[in-house]
Amino acid sequence: MNLKSIIGYTDTETVKLDFDDTPFKHVKYWALKMLKKFKLEGFIILKSSENNYHVVFDRKVSWSENMKVVAWVSLLSHNPMLQKWFVMQCIKEGSTLRVSPKKDKPPPRIVCRHGMHDKEIKNFLVNRKLVKNVIKKLRTES
Repeated sequence: MNLKSIIGYTDTETVKLDFDDTPFKHVKYWALKMLKKFKLEGFIILKSSENNYHVVFDRKVSWSENMKVVAWVSLLSHNPMLQKWFVMQCIKEGSTLRVSPKKDKPPPRIVCRHGMHDKEIKNFLVNRKLVKNVIKKLRTES
């Protein structure tokens, strides 16, 4: 395994967003708006680098509902990078967020928590920890 490669977490049941070149206050605004509109129960916001954020929501959803939520915020936010990310997730038929280091960037870190975290956020964090442990083990064995 190449440690410089991007390792992400992909699934179909967790609503996730990838906001690039977006101020934190806008990310939080859209996270709160979606939480209320779609009853997503809770969210975490992770900072992946300067003005780049990931959002993970807690309520388990179907793939079609997942893409409905992402399409809704992509269109209303007028964020071209989020729109591009949305299209790529549709093509892959699964949504992915980076959980590992990337080149000179550290792994994304949690900067905000809101609401419940006992379902999909819990699964995301368990898988994130597993990936981090694998990377750590591979680095010590190199």
